[in-house]
Amino acid sequence: MQLATSLQYAGDVQSTVAQAVALEDAGLDMVFVAEAYGFDAPSIMGFLAARTTRMQIASGILPIYSRTPALIAQTAAGLDAVSQGRAILGLGASGPQVVEGWHGVPYDRPVARTREVVELCRRIWRREIITNEGLYPLPLPAGQGTGLGKPLKILAHPLRDRIPVYLAALGAQNVRLTAEIAEGWLPFLFLPERADQVWGKALAEGGALRDPQLGPLQTVAAGLLAIGDDVAGLRELARPGTALYVGGMGAKGRNFYNDLVAKYGFEAEAERVQELYLAGHKKEAMAALPDELIELTNLIGPEGWVRDRIAAYREARVTVLNVSPVGTDPLADVRRLRELTA
Repeated sequence: MQLATSLQYAGDVQSTVAQAVALEDAGLDMVFVAEAYGFDAPSIMGFLAARTTRMQIASGILPIYSRTPALIAQTAAGLDAVSQGRAILGLGASGPQVVEGWHGVPYDRPVARTREVVELCRRIWRREIITNEGLYPLPLPAGQGTGLGKPLKILAHPLRDRIPVYLAALGAQNVRLTAEIAEGWLPFLFLPERADQVWGKALAEGGALRDPQLGPLQTVAAGLLAIGDDVAGLRELARPGTALYVGGMGAKGRNFYNDLVAKYGFEAEAERVQELYLAGHKKEAMAALPDELIELTNLIGPEGWVRDRIAAYREARVTVLNVSPVGTDPLADVRRLRELTA
C-alpha cells in the first residue's frame, strides 16, 4: 500500500509544506492539496514540486465548475512538467454550497460534466485539436461572438499524455463513472466494513465498462493517524471536521456526506447531527456522531489495532492510505505505518 497525506485548507503555507517535505523523508508516497475556499491548490502544488523530489503531488480536489476544462488540462500539464512527472489530477464536483455560494456558478449535471472534463483533459494532453462542442457553451449566443474562435491544440508538449485522474465520488452515479474512466477514486469517510454495501454495485457496474489500459482502480482512504497504547483520546480530533461535513455541508436533502453516514446504518444519528449543526449547536452535533463511525474511519490506537485496521482497508481494496498524523511524533508514526503496510 502507498501512503499519502492531505494538506490542510488553511494555515501557514511554509510550515505546512515543510511538514510535507519531512513526511516524504519518512516514507510518504503522495500528498493531496485541498481546494475549497482557501488558497488555490495549484499554487501550493507548484511550491511542493520545488521542495520535494519523490512523492506524487495531487490536487485533492479541483472543483470541475471553477475552471474551464481546457484550463484544468493546462494546469495539470504545467504541474506535471515542473514536478518531473509526479502530478495527479484530483477532480470532483464539490457541492452546491461551495460551487454556488463561493464560485457563483450553477451546480448542474455533475456526472456529465465530470465525464466531459476528463475526456477533454486527455484529448488536450494528447495534443488533439479541441473544438469544445459539449456541455460548456460559449459565453455569448451563436452569432453574437467575436468570430475569432477556431479549433486549437495546446501549444506546449505535455510531459505525459496520460496524467492520472482521481475522482472524488460518493453517489452511485459518480462512483460508477469513476470506476469506468478514472485511474483513482477518492471516497470520503470510508468505512471499510460497510463500503461494499454502499458502493459495491456501482463499482462493479463501472468496472465492467473500464478500459483495461487504465489498470486497476486505485482507492484512497483512511483518516487521522496516531499509533500507541494511550492515543485513543485523539479520536476526538476527528469530530469537528466530521460534524462539519455530516451536519453542515449543505441543507437538508442536499448533503452527500449526511446521506453516506445514513447509508452506513446511522440514519437516526446522521439526522440528529444535521439538526444540531444547522441550528448552531456544533458541540452537541460533534457529540452526537457515533463513536463507531469515528473509530472505524481513522487509524488511531495501539499498534495491533492499527494493523487490524490496515487489513480491513486491504480487504476493502484500498490501495493508498491517506492519513493525517496527529500524534506527538508524526514522523515516527508514518515510519511505523510504512513498516506495517510493507
